[in-house]
Amino acid sequence: MALADLVTVERNEAGIAAALGILKQRFGERFQTNADVRRVHSHTTTYIPAQLPDAVVFPESAAEVEDIVKVCAEHRVPIIPFGIGSSLEGHVNAPGGGISLDTSRMNRVLAVHAEDLDCTVEPGITRVELNTYLRDTGLFFPIDPGANATLGGMAATRASGTNAVRYGTMRDNVVSLTAVMADGRSITTAGRAKKTSAGYDLTRLIVGSEGTLGIITSLTVKLQGIPQAISGGVCPFPSVETACQAVIATIQSGIPVARIEVVNELQMKAMIAYSKLDYPESPCLFVEFHGSDAGVAEQAELFGEITAEYGGGPFLWTSVPEERAKLWKARHDAYWASQTIRPGAQGLSTDVCVPISRLAECIAETEADIAEMGLIAPIIGHAGDGNFHVLVLLDPDVPAEIAQTEVFVARLNERAIRMEGTCTGEHGIGQGKVGFMELEHGGGVEVMRAIKRALDPQNIFNPGKILPAG
Repeated sequence: MALADLVTVERNEAGIAAALGILKQRFGERFQTNADVRRVHSHTTTYIPAQLPDAVVFPESAAEVEDIVKVCAEHRVPIIPFGIGSSLEGHVNAPGGGISLDTSRMNRVLAVHAEDLDCTVEPGITRVELNTYLRDTGLFFPIDPGANATLGGMAATRASGTNAVRYGTMRDNVVSLTAVMADGRSITTAGRAKKTSAGYDLTRLIVGSEGTLGIITSLTVKLQGIPQAISGGVCPFPSVETACQAVIATIQSGIPVARIEVVNELQMKAMIAYSKLDYPESPCLFVEFHGSDAGVAEQAELFGEITAEYGGGPFLWTSVPEERAKLWKARHDAYWASQTIRPGAQGLSTDVCVPISRLAECIAETEADIAEMGLIAPIIGHAGDGNFHVLVLLDPDVPAEIAQTEVFVARLNERAIRMEGTCTGEHGIGQGKVGFMELEHGGGVEVMRAIKRALDPQNIFNPGKILPAG
């Protein structure tokens, strides 16, 4: 994605001034124009330049969100929903200025229906806060994108993570939600029934819309029982290709793996050094199994047999909680471990997703690109669903490195789409991947534009994101 592809949004100076005056009077200390606060709310972990909002508002209820939207709609002022700022593609930038709507104070658990395996929460609660609240119920919320993201943000970006191979993504785990639309009205997209055939699926229209169609004020999500036993481990392989072949065989064998992550050699070296791991410096699979004591032991044994057929091993696994925790902390710290490879560099994290039958081929071509361009870019991926991440370590003050990285990212996205995949499996589009939407969706982009125009005719919800100009 080139910076030239960023969608421009014209500022409405008079409208912004009027809305800021009204909101300042109504929200007092919960209305902030301090430059540092505004800068935090344009936080982006990519090289895309920060574009600050004019103010940040901290609502504490759905009624206050409705109030903010009505004011901004009246004055045609952009609203950028903000969860915790862990987005990777410029989702929270404010290209036309306006209001950053911070949901962090809307972080309550509204109801837990243990017998139905679901709960209703406000959008500002993080996944760790929710699972801490649920701890004594014997239930947990399984989606784990790595960052301690808010559930509203996770729904807005259709997040997933390491557990997706067993438990699905946010698309699969949001039962219903309440959202404020562009005219300030609230709608509820569904009830709590396990299935429905009543009308359009508004829940999944809002999930993944990145704040461009409505602002989520509550959501009902599925819960799972905490497994009786969990085992996990690491298995080295002679190549990424053989590791991916083992993944395909494992899934085709029906082994109910909960997590299965592929790590290339460079990424593994960084993780070993950063997290003090005692594993070979070679491509590896990180795996985890959930179930009964006998079940997880059997699954680990079967997995070990499969990996041996593809030259992998030894498969080192454990059911000791402390040892598993160290293993998965190392996996979640992969981003920070990668930063040590090139101290002082900035990491640009990008992701694609392909059918798992094409995963090895896609990674191999990507590694060849990295070598040809002389980039430093470790790879890690959710092998069970064909999704992998590349972290390009670059100096953002060197234009040539940015240009080279843009070429690399474009080739990666085009490769994934050519392989019947997608330019993003879980990061979302934001600003960073707008340039690939038409390549992936063709005429479908105009359908998306029609939906956006119908639901947000003034284009006040997170403008400049997802949809290319047209």
